Amino acid sequence: MKAIVYGQARSGRSAAERLRESGDEVVLVDRTLGNEGDLSVLDGAELLVKSPGVPGEAVLVGAARERGVPVWSEVELGYRLLAEARLIGVTGTNGKTTTAELLGAILRAADRDVVVAGNVGTPLTSVRGADWVVCELSSFQLEDVHELACDVAVLLNLEPDHLDRHSTFEAYRAAKLRIFERARAAVVPRGLALDERCLPATVVEFAADDELPAEPRIRGSHNRENAAAATAAARAAGVPDAAIAEALGSFPGVAHRLELVGEREGVRYVNDSKATNVAAARRALAAYAGEPVHLILGGSLKGEDFAPLADAIGPNVSSIHLIGEAAPSLAAALGRLGPYTDGDLVTAVAHAARLASPGDVVLLSPASASYDQFENFERRGEAFRKLA
Repeated sequence: MKAIVYGQARSGRSAAERLRESGDEVVLVDRTLGNEGDLSVLDGAELLVKSPGVPGEAVLVGAARERGVPVWSEVELGYRLLAEARLIGVTGTNGKTTTAELLGAILRAADRDVVVAGNVGTPLTSVRGADWVVCELSSFQLEDVHELACDVAVLLNLEPDHLDRHSTFEAYRAAKLRIFERARAAVVPRGLALDERCLPATVVEFAADDELPAEPRIRGSHNRENAAAATAAARAAGVPDAAIAEALGSFPGVAHRLELVGEREGVRYVNDSKATNVAAARRALAAYAGEPVHLILGGSLKGEDFAPLADAIGPNVSSIHLIGEAAPSLAAALGRLGPYTDGDLVTAVAHAARLASPGDVVLLSPASASYDQFENFERRGEAFRKLA
């Protein structure tokens, strides 16, 4: 079979490797290879595997559909290669990685053979074997699934995001809800209005104030909500409460999500680089509502309205430092708060550090993507860690 793999980041490289292992002819397409517009690569192709970063409106993808060439996301290919593994899928606007990693810790505490894969970290196509797979699923990955079926499908929340890619919230929402297609059980937020026709027969609701077998170690009311979702999903997968309690009490969280990366002269430096949208930054602000905060915002624009962020900034925020492409839009939204436009992360951290006193927190929670100044949010968070 001739297969095209479109996109040569982490998931694309993994997909190409697995297809070659199966004896397929693989043609690589990528902006860096200069062949994105070459429609002749479709000649004789029987499959196009699309990386998450490739929009469905790409010319080559559209041409493939017109010719009847199946278009799969990388996770669709990974699912079909998984054989007998049982799948827990996790999606939502915020909290996906934390919840997926917490579920991995819970399953390990229950002595289950488990791999955590998907949107951040290990591509699903690189998983060679496991009894259980916990897969973080983004809206981009869910756009082109056809047979992917979760034993347990988790939706954490739904708020506007990635409007630069999906154009409307309705399109973004529709992509997210594809996680429930063919699912055995659904875990959903209590009170979130969803069309019952998109849900499987078994539905379990969760909320931040649920009674849990143990209190989570990780900070913030949003993380208690993530813990409640993980608890509900683990129970749906047949995990006993003793294992859930063990993991809740020991799980330290994940990098770039309210991660304490240093303390100097009584000032704490918290890396929340994964807060790439307004909703995530608001959750970070709520987690530190009782402490003096010096807030670093900004990065590349995603089409969001920053007014709700301005409303969430309380009197405990002592200074605001704006960086990157989003700085003018943020300054307009936050005008009455008098933010500093520091331009880049190095300047912002140094300025915030000069203003901070013992007991204060310097918080990077950008409410923006990173692509104007950094390769990804991980690189931004690592840069902040080094500066701290």
